Amino acid sequence: MKFIISGKNIAVTEGLKTAVEDKLGKLERYFTPETEISVTLSVEKDRQKIEVTIPVKGNIIRSEQVSNDMYVSIDLVEEVIERQLRKYKNKIVDRQQESTNFQKAYLDKDYEEDEEVKIIRTKKFGIKPMYPEDACVQMELLGHNFFVFFNAETEQVNVVYKRKGNTYGLIEPEF
Repeated sequence: MKFIISGKNIAVTEGLKTAVEDKLGKLERYFTPETEISVTLSVEKDRQKIEVTIPVKGNIIRSEQVSNDMYVSIDLVEEVIERQLRKYKNKIVDRQQESTNFQKAYLDKDYEEDEEVKIIRTKKFGIKPMYPEDACVQMELLGHNFFVFFNAETEQVNVVYKRKGNTYGLIEPEF
């Protein structure tokens, strides 16, 4: 596996680099040696955050963990990714004709699925054109952390969502 390690507001020391490679190196039993793992370490006040992104054909495996110690965050992120891989193995592999990023041993092994993904509620609602700022206001009025709307500017369905630090994000489809 190829690691791409970067830091935001933190110097990536040899110790941190080694800790990331050692801990996330445990994932090599799932991936081929050509698989790239993008790791971003960041510090905000006393929050030590690690973001790991692993692009695999047709999917992205991602985890983000925050704690007050970077080494704890590194441990947590590895556990989460491993759990995701075991849980969604069948779904990940079924959706791809070529499973070029995964080790054969991982593909051949059966993992028990902890939980089936079950949709327990479907909701339909009228959708009217509005601007992203208006959608954020509507989302706040409803007390939700995301809101689906028809963007009056782009004439496409978009999603606004609440981010950490009282900021908002906008998701626009790309075809």
